[in-house]
Amino acid sequence: MTIEPYPDWLRPPAEGYTAEDLDRLPDLPPHTELLDGSLIFVSPQTLFHMSTLKRLERALDDAVPAGWRVWREITVRLNVRNRPEPDLLVVDERAHSDSRRTSCEPGDVLLVIEVVSEESRERDRQVKPRKYAAAGIPHFWRVEGDEEGRPVVHTYELDPATQSYGLTGIHHKQLKLERPFPVDIGLA
Repeated sequence: MTIEPYPDWLRPPAEGYTAEDLDRLPDLPPHTELLDGSLIFVSPQTLFHMSTLKRLERALDDAVPAGWRVWREITVRLNVRNRPEPDLLVVDERAHSDSRRTSCEPGDVLLVIEVVSEESRERDRQVKPRKYAAAGIPHFWRVEGDEEGRPVVHTYELDPATQSYGLTGIHHKQLKLERPFPVDIGLA
């Protein structure tokens, strides 16, 4: 029996990987992210995660104003060492002009949404919001499950003076907002 060698990308360069490396490294697992120059691999998703994403994506598709699109499974190139893949994004449709794109720029993004998983809790609560805010993305939503397994949406808006997010609401049964655009989504 022949044992296959580990892929070379399992041994990172001393200075870490760059955003461009995500497009050049062969055979990376799907949904690989880059945070602080390190590759982050996503573990299998739960039914809560997938059903919440599906519900939010459909509702947002109906709610986004003209000129905006809802995307999933695409990374945001925050800087040379950070290229996370939010669960959902609302992106300026002009960024949709090249169908071969594998990432978008922070200036094209209005809203990022992360659905928290057990393995991503610290990244989704602390690391990614700081990085999204520093890149100037105006709105961030974090979705977590309550004790009964229903989604709870924490909404944030960027304070341009501090380049950090301020909490604008915690939504349990209904996500009803006017900013960044009018939306009314049942969560129960």
